Parts: sequence; C-alpha cells; structure tokens
Amino acid sequence: MKFFTLLVTLLGLLGVTDLSFAAEAAKPVLSEGNTAWMLTSTALVLFMTIPGLALFYGGMVRKKNVLATAMQSFAITALITLVWMVVGYSLAFAEGGAYVGGLSKLFLKDMTVDGLVGTIPESVFMTFQMTFAIITPALITGAFADRMKFSAMLIFMTIWSIAVYSPITHWVWGPGGWLAGKGILDFAGGTVVHINAGVAGLVTAIVLGKRTGYGKESMAPHNLVLTIMGAAMLWVGWFGFNAGSELAADGRAGMAMVVTQVATAAAALAWMFAEWMGKGKPSVLGIASGAVAGLVAITPASGFVGPMGALAIGLVSGVLCFWGATSLKRMLGYDDSLDAFGVHGVGGIVGAILTGVFAVKSIGGTAGLLEGNAAQVGVQLVGVLATIGYTAVATFIILKVVDMVVGLRVSEEQEREGLDLSLHGERVD
Repeated sequence: MKFFTLLVTLLGLLGVTDLSFAAEAAKPVLSEGNTAWMLTSTALVLFMTIPGLALFYGGMVRKKNVLATAMQSFAITALITLVWMVVGYSLAFAEGGAYVGGLSKLFLKDMTVDGLVGTIPESVFMTFQMTFAIITPALITGAFADRMKFSAMLIFMTIWSIAVYSPITHWVWGPGGWLAGKGILDFAGGTVVHINAGVAGLVTAIVLGKRTGYGKESMAPHNLVLTIMGAAMLWVGWFGFNAGSELAADGRAGMAMVVTQVATAAAALAWMFAEWMGKGKPSVLGIASGAVAGLVAITPASGFVGPMGALAIGLVSGVLCFWGATSLKRMLGYDDSLDAFGVHGVGGIVGAILTGVFAVKSIGGTAGLLEGNAAQVGVQLVGVLATIGYTAVATFIILKVVDMVVGLRVSEEQEREGLDLSLHGERVD
C-alpha cells in the first residue's frame, strides 16, 4: 500500500494523476468549434463554383453561350461529386505510394460518424476537399469557352479528375506524398488547384484551336454585371478556401483570412492601375480579374505569410496576371477565352514561388528567403515545374483520347449559332 501511495504521489508530481486519462488524452478529440467552422468553410467553397464561377464566367462570354457556360460549372459540380466519392478521394488521401494514394477508401469505404481527421469528422474533411476537386476542373472551362462539345467536356473532366487532380493532390497533401516530403509550402492549392487548372486550360485551348472569328469579330463580354457579381462571390467564398485550409478555428486561420483580404485588394488595384496606364481607362472586367488574380496568388501562401508579404504578393500578381492575360496571350497567339491560364496559371506560379520568399516561421513553421531560408524557393520551384510538366503531358494525352472517341470541338455551324441553342436547345431572351 505504501508503495502504491508513493507511486501515485510521484506521478502527481510529474503531472500524471490518472493513467487511463493520460492514454485517452493522446487520442484525437472532436472539436465542435473547429467542426462548425469547417462546415461553414465547405459551404463557402462550394459557393465559389455555384453560383460564383458560373456567374463570373457566364458574364464574360457572348450572350449566345451564357447558358452553356453556366451549365458547365453546374454539371461539373454534380459529376465530380460522384467521381470524388467513388475513387478520387481514395487516390488523393488514402495511404499509398509517393505519387498516388491507394484504393482503401473507394466509395468512402469504412467512413463512419466517429472517424476523425485531426479534430473534425472525416466526413467533413472529405466534403471540404470535394469542393476543391469540383472547382479545379470548373476553372479549366474558362480556357475553352464557346467551342467544346458538352459530351467531350464531361468525359474529359472525369478522366482528368482521376488521372491528374487526385495524384497531384496526393503529392502535396496526401500521406507520403513526394512533394510534401520535400517540404513544399502550399496551404490551400497554388499547385494543386491553380497551376494545375491553368496549365490544363492552356493545353486545352491550344489543342482545340481558336474560336471561330477570333481576332476578327467582337467577342466582348455580354453582361459584366454577372461577372462582377461572380467575382464578389468568389472573393467571399475564398475565405473558406484559404482560412478553412487550417482545418481549425484558430489564430492561423485568422491570419489566413487577413492576408487573403490584403492580397486580393492589392491585386485588384494593381491590375486596375496597370490597365488604366496602358489603355487609358480602368475597366470593370479588369478590377474583377485583378481581384481573382490576388485570390489565386495568395492561396498557397495564406497559411505561411504575414500582411506585408500578402501586400507584396498581391501587387506583383496583379501586374503579372494583367500581363499574362493581355500581352503574353497576344505574343504567343493562343485563345485562352476567359484567361484561365492568364489568371490561374500565372497567378498560381507567382504565388507558389513568392510563398518561398515571404514565408514567416512564426506563422507556418517554415522560414522563407527573407528569413534566411533561400532553399525554400528551390523547393517551391520543384513543385511548380513538376505540376506544370505532369499536368501538361497528361492533359494532352487525355484530350487526344477523347478526341478520337467522341471528338472535342463543336462544328463551325454550331459555334456560330451558339452553344446554348445548338447543345442545350435553350437561350436567354
């Protein structure tokens, strides 16, 4: 008895009064606050695609293609939901190799109400990541607006989500992913979402060829009110995208929210003033595009940089994305209809690299170039180049296969009539 008393006293001095309690404390515990925030974040990110992206892209096309453009975002939302449930989530987040996850989570096998990822239910984590898987292929549609068959688009997006999106997600965020092992910093999807979508969009635009009449006929946006409303919805929804990627309602999520707002405002004004100086007038389309460019660029950095880093990233991305959507496109001669590559490709590359410059150790646990860790820029470059290379090659192969099976492009007659009528039998009066 004396020995037992002495043992209890000793454990008490060490801060352990209940061995069973100590063992239980090591287990993950559900946080109701974190779960509530992640439920909200999931809804915000879904809001980015429908209605946000549908309106943003829908307003930028000609009137005869507005329904077809909005339909793409809506249909992709439904399609990728099922692809992610069946196989995408498993390939991205199940235990596997360095390059792709395994098949243990097919059809969400063994998911229960009690399963946790950190302090939130796995069901919430899975659905949050599903909204990322939805918006990424939806972003690609901006590059080939006005000219792809609806059937081809559905087949392409299904294969692309499985063969490109899920593996790259595993590289960066999955257990044992090779880029994660190298120490890449990508808080909310600079490589996984934006470079991935932007490069895929560029390849698709080149393979499909230019729109009929491109450079000869007016292809001005038909309703910029829709576009700026969509951009505003993207801006609001992006707080779920970035701050939600912390998977907790804590100080780092709060900082992610701050830097998202700062970078977006800086990029919107940078694009606006660059256009004002170059073209003589600041346009509605310009400031809306600039805001999205800032949102894109701060995405990989949002959990790693402070306000001053965000300001710099926003200013640089606003100017460079304006250049990418105007001068670069004219110089290389491709038809990226709604600047998917100019905004998401260029912005994602800029943001990913500058994350390695401005990362603050006290915020994200890793120092960047300005704090003496120049090697982090090299790691970021590896991630950028690997994503560009894999996405470009895989996207090209998938497009060629789909073209052989069903054909990629609508006929010239259908294109001139407009996709609303020719593909869906409807139109906006």
